[in-house]
Amino acid sequence: MDGGNRSVVSEFILWGLTNSKNIQVFLFVIFLMLYMFILSGNIVILILVTTDPHLHSPMYFLLANLSFIDMWLSSNITPKMITDFLRENKTISFAGCMSQVFFTHCIAGGEMVLLVVMAYDRYVAICKPLHYFTIMNLKRCTGLVLTSWTIGFIHGISYLIVFVRLPFCGPNEIDSFFCDMPLVIKLACMDSHDLNTLMNAECGVVVVTCFSLLLISYTYILITVSQSSKAGASKALSTCSAHITVVLIFFVPCIFIYVWPLSITWFDKFLAVFYSVITPLLNPTIYTLRNKEIKNAMKRFLGKFLGPKGNS
Repeated sequence: MDGGNRSVVSEFILWGLTNSKNIQVFLFVIFLMLYMFILSGNIVILILVTTDPHLHSPMYFLLANLSFIDMWLSSNITPKMITDFLRENKTISFAGCMSQVFFTHCIAGGEMVLLVVMAYDRYVAICKPLHYFTIMNLKRCTGLVLTSWTIGFIHGISYLIVFVRLPFCGPNEIDSFFCDMPLVIKLACMDSHDLNTLMNAECGVVVVTCFSLLLISYTYILITVSQSSKAGASKALSTCSAHITVVLIFFVPCIFIYVWPLSITWFDKFLAVFYSVITPLLNPTIYTLRNKEIKNAMKRFLGKFLGPKGNS
């Protein structure tokens, strides 16, 4: 690939979600509210895990990191999408497009690995409870989180290297609300079929490997739970069901966008909105509604700042 003609294209035109001005105003209000909920929900989890001693455990340390990643996953795409609803010319600079591609795959790759780490944490907690705090000590948890970020960075940088070497010489319209690699490759002045297949395969390795490890972890967990007491099994299943729900709502859109693309424009846009907006919104909701420790931490936090009887 020769990057000599890259300077011909200095910006890209985004078609967005719809051409109707009335619908765009409506979507502006909806997505602005959703983005505020995403930020506030994940920030609340970060504050609770950081300030409440009852949540100073490996599980909640990993949950706080998931909230941090979710905020960045959404913030990479959603603010631009929201402002474009009110703009006539929906353009993004070459550098801005390049940045979106890199951070989308860096953050998403990191989140996939982090979900595997969280599954491993549940596996150790349920299958090896007596050794849990020895195995999942702070040093190992920190190392696993750094590993997830490192793998995400390598995944993102591989896409960035390909992006900057693509020869662009004219076409610059993207039928979406953000820059994504499959759509950008189509604009390159070259036969993009083989490259697109290669990038899908590279992404597929990350997605399928992480998804397979998740299936293995939860299979072992379910086998162990089935042999446990009724009370222990109920608590374990409650915790794991939240994890499995988060895994499905994150991985299913990624599989249909990058690994097994259907090439249906409206469906691709729906999936992109789902994993960039809905998933970061649902994660704190799922963990908050299904987790008694988080609920109790919220009560203690509110009681500490809103009433003198909160700590009693």
